[in-house]
Amino acid sequence: MMSDIKEIIAALLKFRNERDWEQFHNSKDLAVALNIEAGELLESFLWKSHEEASKEKVQEELADVFAYAFLLADKYNLDVKDIVLDKIRKNGEKYPVEKAKGTAKKYNEL
Repeated sequence: MMSDIKEIIAALLKFRNERDWEQFHNSKDLAVALNIEAGELLESFLWKSHEEASKEKVQEELADVFAYAFLLADKYNLDVKDIVLDKIRKNGEKYPVEKAKGTAKKYNEL
């Protein structure tokens, strides 16, 4: 799995570098682009039930979200696997199974 993520990041960097776009990929602009693409992902669901959303549109926008997230992680030399697993561990502490199972309440409301 980790080699898959590294392969994706390498492909993104190659694509970017071939076009001389690194100059536009500062941390702020990557974060802004990530947010814009997340908004476009949300737009796939606007005025629809979740079943009515186009799988193709969700796939396309989700790929953009992942791409900018991976580029931002690379910018800070963050290991995607490590940061996600660390966040899961932290969330496990905030949302213990015995308190959080079956509820959507925030950790401070459990």
